[in-house]
Amino acid sequence: MTTTVATEPVAERPGRGMQLADRVLDRVWRLPSGGRYTVTRGLRAPMRDGVELIGDLYTPADVEPLGTILVRGPYGRTTLNSLAFARVYAARGWQVLLQSVRGTFGSGGAFDPMRREIEDGQDTVAWMRGQPWFDGTFATLGLSYLGFTQWALLMDPPPELAASVVVVGPHDFNLSAHGIGSFSLADFLGWSDMVAHQEEGTLLRRLVRERSAARRQQSAMDGIPLVASGEALLAGKAPWYRDWASRPEPSDPFWRPMQLSAALDRVRTPVLLVGGWQDLFIRQTLQQWTHLHGRGLDVALTVGPWTHADAAARGGGRVVKEALDFLGSRVAGRPATRPTPVRVYVTGADPGWRGSTDWPPPTTPRSLYVEPGRGLAAAASGRPAAPVTFTYDPADPTPALGGPLLDPKASGVVDNGPLEARADVVTFTGEALTETVEVAGTIVVELAHRSDNPHADLFVRICDVDERGRSFNVTDGFARLTDADREQVVRVELAGTAHRFGPGHRIRLQVSGGAHPRLARNLGSGEPAATGSTLRPSARTLPVDGRSRVLLPVVG
Repeated sequence: MTTTVATEPVAERPGRGMQLADRVLDRVWRLPSGGRYTVTRGLRAPMRDGVELIGDLYTPADVEPLGTILVRGPYGRTTLNSLAFARVYAARGWQVLLQSVRGTFGSGGAFDPMRREIEDGQDTVAWMRGQPWFDGTFATLGLSYLGFTQWALLMDPPPELAASVVVVGPHDFNLSAHGIGSFSLADFLGWSDMVAHQEEGTLLRRLVRERSAARRQQSAMDGIPLVASGEALLAGKAPWYRDWASRPEPSDPFWRPMQLSAALDRVRTPVLLVGGWQDLFIRQTLQQWTHLHGRGLDVALTVGPWTHADAAARGGGRVVKEALDFLGSRVAGRPATRPTPVRVYVTGADPGWRGSTDWPPPTTPRSLYVEPGRGLAAAASGRPAAPVTFTYDPADPTPALGGPLLDPKASGVVDNGPLEARADVVTFTGEALTETVEVAGTIVVELAHRSDNPHADLFVRICDVDERGRSFNVTDGFARLTDADREQVVRVELAGTAHRFGPGHRIRLQVSGGAHPRLARNLGSGEPAATGSTLRPSARTLPVDGRSRVLLPVVG
């Protein structure tokens, strides 16, 4: 008879492969060489219901830790995640606990995204208090879902928490899924499909599956009804998707565990917020800044020219440097080097980075009016003109092109020429600029509009047209209407931006009836978007009578 003796996890030094990966990352992100560290794998933290969550502890090998960082997320503790969120910090003197959330990568229980993070975060901290390696204070750090888990902990901030670094992290998932007015189909069907299969098979098999993901997901996104089509793709492996897609109302009790706005009032410790102008969570990042800064909290904001994926890749070096500086000054007592609380990148400018004490900076409103001949002008001419018309057909929905999407291959700033060539997309373009126009803050579009169908959407986008006539997206916004057959001026607030339109460039307003599959199409029938199947087109009329305009927040 063989007796199995339970053993405590043992600290180990990283092997040659991990050391090589560390050095490569240092070069890619232009970081100074780091020191040595050890890894203690498989630490088990008990939750209140008996489930245990698994974590790995990274500890500096040759120096006393500057402090402890807690990182909680669903994407595993393998090479890429440990590199970005643990090893790079451990090599620079920080002790890091990298924990897999419930139901992922060995942690017990079932994965039900975001719904148990408040309780599980509290229970993890309660467990940390009894560990011999814990020195009594800690910070949190992480990107995206790893940012959400930080807001979950801040719903009841533990006294030991000293600072937080939230990178492209939402605090309200109903806002993420439905807040703009339509379900964020591409992002959250695509994410559900990815997460549902992230632990299956070998690395090679996962890579092969990932290569075909876009084709499979596009087919599901094109299907009607929306929920049934998505569930056929997911094959029962993401049971949360039906609720996400079919419960738009923020008052629905389903969303309560995922609505963490109260954390913005309860946090008392310093927070560093990092966002990207082409990130799908940029609206919430700016909301977080406005709220925390308005409370007088010690808060800093960095926004780069990044998509969601770029914040961890192209912007990773800057994010790590700013996080190390912020945590060093707020937790470890080191002098801060950050000159201003706000750092934003002005796209189209060179150099692009700007520092300021507040966001947005002081601006002057400037209007550009829709003019005859599909123009934009500083003053309405008052000349009579025929209205501009187009038809939106949900059976052939206007496609999304670029913009704030999770998919790194589909997101970001792109040439909008192919989109603007469609008959269901109209544009209004200003004259070539004779001087620089720099905008910062929220661009607003007021659009006179009427439809022959009361159920209609408006997707509006501001583009920068260069000297070669290429049209590049800057920012966009959306409105869903249920009374579109009534002529009205629709006001649309676009996502926050900082952009410089250079001399010789032209400012363009782009208008269409949707952005599929980034936003679930309007069926035109009044049926729920999640379950409806009747498609009805809508013929649109845009009067050109001096009422439609773009309101620009101009710097200087």
